[in-house]
Amino acid sequence: TMAIFRNALSRSLPELDTGPQGQPILVQSKESPEGWAPKLTESSPTTKVYKRRWIIVTLFCLYSMSNAYQWIHLNIIANIITKYYNASLPEDRFQRETTVDWLSMIYMLAYIPLIFPSTFLLNKKGLRVCAIAGAFLNVLGAWLKVACISPDRFAVLMFAQTVCAIAQIFILGLPAKIAAVWFGPNEVSTATSLGVFGNQVGVAIGFLVPPILVPNSDSLEQIGDDLSIMFYAGAGYMTLLFILVIIIFKERPPHPPSKAQMLALQNVHEEHYGRSLLNLFKNVGFDILTITYGVNTGCYYAISTLLNPIILDYFPGHEESAGQIGLTIVIAGVGGSIAAGIWLDRTRTYKGTTLGIYFLSMAGMVAFTFTLDLGLLWVVFLCAGALGFFMTGYLPVGFEFAAEITYPESEGTSSGLLNASAQFFGIILTIGCRAMINKVGTLGSNILISGTLLLGTICTGFIAADYRRQEAGKEILDQMDNVMQIEISEKESEKSRIAEPRSRDNQI
Repeated sequence: TMAIFRNALSRSLPELDTGPQGQPILVQSKESPEGWAPKLTESSPTTKVYKRRWIIVTLFCLYSMSNAYQWIHLNIIANIITKYYNASLPEDRFQRETTVDWLSMIYMLAYIPLIFPSTFLLNKKGLRVCAIAGAFLNVLGAWLKVACISPDRFAVLMFAQTVCAIAQIFILGLPAKIAAVWFGPNEVSTATSLGVFGNQVGVAIGFLVPPILVPNSDSLEQIGDDLSIMFYAGAGYMTLLFILVIIIFKERPPHPPSKAQMLALQNVHEEHYGRSLLNLFKNVGFDILTITYGVNTGCYYAISTLLNPIILDYFPGHEESAGQIGLTIVIAGVGGSIAAGIWLDRTRTYKGTTLGIYFLSMAGMVAFTFTLDLGLLWVVFLCAGALGFFMTGYLPVGFEFAAEITYPESEGTSSGLLNASAQFFGIILTIGCRAMINKVGTLGSNILISGTLLLGTICTGFIAADYRRQEAGKEILDQMDNVMQIEISEKESEKSRIAEPRSRDNQI
C-alpha cells in the first residue's frame, strides 16, 4: 500500500504548479507552524477534475484563435494592402513597406508596456475578468476594421489593429494559468499545449484565408469589396465568441483539481507581485531563458510578418502559395506543440527538450533558407513544415521550462515576461530583416535569422537544469513519508503498550 501511495503521488506532484494565483505550496502559514501537513485532513476540501475543463479550454482556444488570426491576416497579403492603401502611405518604399509591417509589429509593441499591468490584473482579478476584457477589445477592433474600407483610411486600420493588439495581452499569458486552475497534475503540460494550439490555429487561418478572400486585382474597388467581406465575417464571428465568453467562461472549478491547487488556494493572499518580479529577475537561469525564448519566438514573428515578400521574391504572383506555406508552418507547429507537451509530461526533461528543439529550429531555418532558390515549391513546403514543427513546438516547452526553474513564482508572471521578450526581439528582427531584404536581399534576411537562432541555441546550453518544481514535489513526498512513518510508529507503540499487560497476565 505504501509503494502504491508513493507512486501515485510521484506521478502527480512533480507537476505541482503555482496555482491560480501563482502561490508557493510550501508556504508556512501563521496559523499552522507545522506547514502544510496539518491541512491534509479529512475535513479539507476534496479535489476533483471537472468535464467542464474541456469546454473552458476549447472556448479559450477559439477566443485565442480569433485574436491570432487578426494579427497576421493583413500582412500575409501585404502587397495587396500596400496597393489598396497607397494613397495614405508614405512615398518612400522602405517607409511604406515598414508602415504596413507595423500592422503586425503593433501586436509586439503594445504587449511590452502593458504586460506588467495585465499580469497584475490576472493575478489579482483572475481568469474570467481577463478573458472578458480581451474578448471585448478583440470584437471592438474587428468592428473598427469594418469602418476602414477606403484607400485613405490606413490610419483607421492601424488604430483598429492597435485595439486588437491590446486585446492579446489578456490572452498570451492564460494557457499556463488555465492549465493550473482547471486541469489535473498529469494534464498540465498537455493543457498548456492545447492553449497554445488555439493561438497557432488562428495564425494558420490568418495565413490561409485572406489570400483566398482578397486575391490580387488591378481594381481598387474590387479589393475594397473583398476586404469588406473579410472584415464583416471576422467581426460577426468574434461577436459570437464575446457572448459565449460572458456566458460560459468561469473563474475556477468548485473544487481544485489537485492537492497542489487546494493548498495554493489556501495561501492565495500571500502573494506580493513586486517581490515575485524581483525574484524572477534575480534568477540567472530565467534571465537567460527570457532572452533565448525571445530570440526564438521573435524569429518566428519576423518570418510570419515577412513571409509574403520572402515567398514572392522567389515565386512572383504566388500570394496563395505564401499563405499555404504559412499554413504549413503553423499546422506542423501545432503537432510539434502537442508532441512537446506530451513528451514533457512523460519525461520531465525540460532542459534537454528545450535545447534539442532549439537546435532543430535552427537547422530547419538553414534548410528553408538554402532551398528557396531551387524553384521547387514542394521542397519549400517540406522545409517550412520542418521549421514550423520545431520552432512552434518550442513555445509550450519554453513556458513549462520557465515554470520549472522559477517555482514557486507565478507562472502568469514568468510567461508574461517571456512573451514580452518575444515581442521585443520580434520588432527588432522584423525591422532588421525588412532592411536586409531592401538593401541586401531575401537571402541575407534569412541568413540573419539562422545566425540568430544559432546564437540562441548556444546560450540555451548555459541554462542550469534547476528543476525546482520537481524538487518541491520530492520534498512533499519526503514530508508525507515522515508523517506516515510517525503515525505507523505511534500505532506500533500503542499496540506494544496494549500487548504488554496481556503478556504479564498470561505469565501469571
